[in-house]
Amino acid sequence: MTTTEHVIHFLCRKDEVPDNEAKRVLIADHPPLAVFNLSGAYYVTDDKCTHGEASLCEGEIDGVLVECPFHQGAFDIRTGKPAGAPCSLPLKTYDVIMEGDGVCIRSGR
Repeated sequence: MTTTEHVIHFLCRKDEVPDNEAKRVLIADHPPLAVFNLSGAYYVTDDKCTHGEASLCEGEIDGVLVECPFHQGAFDIRTGKPAGAPCSLPLKTYDVIMEGDGVCIRSGR
């Protein structure tokens, strides 16, 4: 039986991400990440649009959707699912763990 070691990665403090905005975060061994604050609920996805090289942190947030700044495709921030053409591949999402005032993710190694 093989076990996977899970590592907790601190990304940022909650107060670093204003309501209905996103923050780009860089950590070792991961692509750039986007931390979204949707009215106090935090979500983490890969920052790069799956359709192009755009940073989703630079996109517009509309409810639970983030619109890519390059081609106006959209993704559901909560699930990573594409929600508007030309985006067709989902974003990778991460399990968020709140530790005190910190936003963290758990990842396997």
